[in-house]
Amino acid sequence: MMIARRADTRARADFATWTMMAKLNGASSLPPTAQAFLDRYKLLLKENSEPEASEALIQLIYQTYYEEMGGAGQAPEVKPRSTETGPASDNVTAFKRPPAQRPKVAGGAPGKSKLPVALIFAGLVVVYTAFRYFFR
Repeated sequence: MMIARRADTRARADFATWTMMAKLNGASSLPPTAQAFLDRYKLLLKENSEPEASEALIQLIYQTYYEEMGGAGQAPEVKPRSTETGPASDNVTAFKRPPAQRPKVAGGAPGKSKLPVALIFAGLVVVYTAFRYFFR
């Protein structure tokens, strides 16, 4: 099933990329295999609506990729991905920003307050040396 999922994902991504590139640059800028698939897509559009033609072509691309990736036999039907993004979705991990960690005030911020203090003292040494040099 892993090969099937990868082949399906690649087929959908390639189809979207090819159609976008064909609209922007023309189909002649695509590889020959992509041009052949898009020619087939034009034929499917004459017979079906755009969503149906798109899905039919994606299935053809998917079957080709499944065979190329080493899938044996007939390509299994891949469960359509849901559009919801929640715990019920198949492989979508929602990005959650971790809560901000506040430094402890009583003991001071660990490690962060030492750097500015060190930079102040290093800067004072440079300023003192410059004053001594210019005002001799």
